[in-house]
Amino acid sequence: MNFTPLGLDHVAYRCKDARETTEFYTKLLDMPLVAAITSEYVQSTKERCPHIHIFFHMRNGGCVAFFEVPDEPPMDRDPNTPAWVQHLALELPDMETLMAAKQRLEAAGVKVIGPKDGHMCVSIYFFDPNGHRLELTIRKIVPDERTERDAYRILDRWMETKSEVRDLELERPI
Repeated sequence: MNFTPLGLDHVAYRCKDARETTEFYTKLLDMPLVAAITSEYVQSTKERCPHIHIFFHMRNGGCVAFFEVPDEPPMDRDPNTPAWVQHLALELPDMETLMAAKQRLEAAGVKVIGPKDGHMCVSIYFFDPNGHRLELTIRKIVPDERTERDAYRILDRWMETKSEVRDLELERPI
C-alpha cells in the first residue's frame, strides 16, 4: 500500500492574536477564513489548554491554520536556528501576481525581500504578524525523475563535504 500523501490538508502554527492574524491573511494574502474552532481541551491529548484554531483556505484545497493559546507563555524562536530557515512557501501562478502581492504587502508596511531568483523558483520573503517567515513563489521547474536523481546525488555530496554543490545543472524552464 502506498502512503504517499495526496497533498497538504493543513499546516498549523501558533499565533499571538487571532484577529490580527485573520486581518493579515484575509486582507493581504487573499486567503479566506473558512473555519474557526474553539475548545478548552486539546483534541489529541485531552489536556486543558483553551484555544482557538483558525483556518485560511488556499486555492488548491489546503489550509494554513493557527492556534491562539492565550494561557501559555509567549512563543519564542529557536535561538539555534536562523530566522530564514523555518518558513512557509505559498505558490502563486505567475510573476504579475507575485509583484502585485509584493506591492500590496509593502503598501501595508510589511518589509519584503525580493523577488529573488532561486534554483527552482522566483520568490519574495516577509514575516507575518506572528514572526513566521513566509515565501510567495512562482515555480521555474517542476520536479521530475531527473531532479529526483540529482537530489540524491546532491545529498550524497553534501553528506561528504557539508559545502555547496555547484557542478550539477538543475535549472530547466517548465
